[in-house]
Parts: sequence; structure tokens; C-alpha cells
Amino acid sequence: MNKDSFSAAALPTLAAAHFLDDTDISTGELKTLLELATAVKQAPADYRRSLVGRSIALLFEKPSLRTRMTFELAALQLGAGAVFQDHRGERIGEREPARDIARNLDRWFDAIVARTFSHQTLEELARWSSAPVINALSGSSHPCQALADFQTIGERFGELEGLKIAYIGDGNNVAHSLLLCAARLGVSFTFSGARGFEPDSATMRRAAELAAVGGATIAVEPEAQAAVRGAAVVYTDTWTSMGWEQETQQRRIAFADYQVTDELMAAARPDAVFMHCLPALRGQEVSDSVIESDRSVVFDQAENRLHAQKALLLMLLAGR
Repeated sequence: MNKDSFSAAALPTLAAAHFLDDTDISTGELKTLLELATAVKQAPADYRRSLVGRSIALLFEKPSLRTRMTFELAALQLGAGAVFQDHRGERIGEREPARDIARNLDRWFDAIVARTFSHQTLEELARWSSAPVINALSGSSHPCQALADFQTIGERFGELEGLKIAYIGDGNNVAHSLLLCAARLGVSFTFSGARGFEPDSATMRRAAELAAVGGATIAVEPEAQAAVRGAAVVYTDTWTSMGWEQETQQRRIAFADYQVTDELMAAARPDAVFMHCLPALRGQEVSDSVIESDRSVVFDQAENRLHAQKALLLMLLAGR
């Protein structure tokens, strides 16, 4: 679909009632969403009244800069309103059951955006909410980040199919979402990290099945230099995700050989870019020189969180 096909009066929609996992949307819907994100970025004024009168609830159990800010700003710029509820001190379901929270919120709001420790919390909200529930990060996945990342990669290289991502470090929620999106977009994915910290085996198997359809490959390569050969994207994330702080020292030792440095970037394609979902611990998973280099697109990724999430909100709500 050409971006010129989109208009505020005829926006594409998603078949799924909620967006909890990357595979809740089809490959075709994923590609359309990325195209819409580009259209929204290029002509934001064309969509500024698309969600007038709509309201969005944000429930966050974990800290956030990019996700919270970009969802609130996306709502504002599309004409909707957003209300934030801080659950960092009291998790969803502790004061009252998640099913009761969901049935209150869906009487007032048109969508619920939730950032949770447990993915089961998202599933419980979705089970009891008639309003769409959006995964703003859970312990198992970060699908909104992956949308912005592939928008960014597409901007840089023009086409996605045939590219390779080398992911260095911890096989965490971000890695899971990148795996599942890459596999469906024809992008090969090689993971390189310490033994015992690989992505979830079921996610790896599912990604391999999806990749086989489009001719991409999914691989694990323990040696980082070998993993980045031929890569258009070298991606890393913090070694210790939120909720795993008790393992910080153990992980620093385990991942000592997996820092993204100028030397490692030199082993990738000459035009390879560096990506990180942020926040970054400079001097740990990535050197300061890499994240500040011309090859770094980390702030392009952050910007595209706004545009990709606008496209997601439009496709979930415009037709409802």
C-alpha cells in the first residue's frame, strides 16, 4: 500500500481486539502499520483530528521516558486525551483485581496502554476489557519498540527484506519482539550473548518458522565478532532489564565480552548502523564513542516511537 493511499477518512484497521504480542497483528498488518507510521511522520497535520473525542489510559508499573511521553504526545497530536496512572509503588491487581480495573477503565476510556512486569497482567486486563489493551512493555516483549525500530531501519536502508540484524547481549523482551518482527519482514537475525541468557526457546522456534517463509534466517552465534559480519544493524540493550536488578553484578561479568565497541562495529557492514532502545549504560553494553558516532541512530528510534505509536492508535481506534 502506498502512503498516499492513507487518509483520515479511510484508515486501515487491525483485526485483533488488543495488541499484547508482536504476532497479534498479521504480517500484512505489520507492513501497513509501518507504512502508515511513515505517512503520519511526513504529514502529521493530516491526522491531527483523527481521534478527537477519544481517551487513552496509561498504567505503568515501571519507569518510562520514551514510552510514556510518546503515547501521551501521540494522543494529543491526534486530538485525543490521555490520563496517566502511576503503578510503580503498587502493581496492577494489588489494591483491586485487574479484572475490576479493566471493567472500570473500559467504561471511561477508548484504549488502555499498560507497562507491566508480568505479561499475565496484560492478558488479564485484555480478558476483561472491551477497549483495546496495548503492551507498552512487559517482562516478555516490547512490541511498540520493535515497530519504531523497523520504521527506523526502513528509513535508513530503503528496504527491509534481505537485511541482517546482529543483536548483542541479553536475550530479553526487546530481543523477543525484534525476533518476531524481523522474521516476518524478511530480515535475518543473529543473537550473540552469554550462555544462559539467550532469548526464550519458544520465541526462537516461532521466529525460525516465520523466517523460513520469507527466506530469512534466525541464528545464535556465541562469538560477537562473527555475529556482526554482514550485519546492517548492530543492536544492543542494557544487560540488566527492569526487575532483574539483583543480577546486575552477575550479568556484568557474564557479558564482559559483549560490549558494542568501535572495533565490533568495524566488523559489520561499512554502512551498518548502531541501535539501542535506551536508556543506555555507556561503558557497559556500548561504548560512548559508538553511541555518539555517526553510525548511531538511537535518537531516530526514539523519535519514531511517536510516529509508530500514532499509527498503532489509528489502526486500533479509527474504525471502532
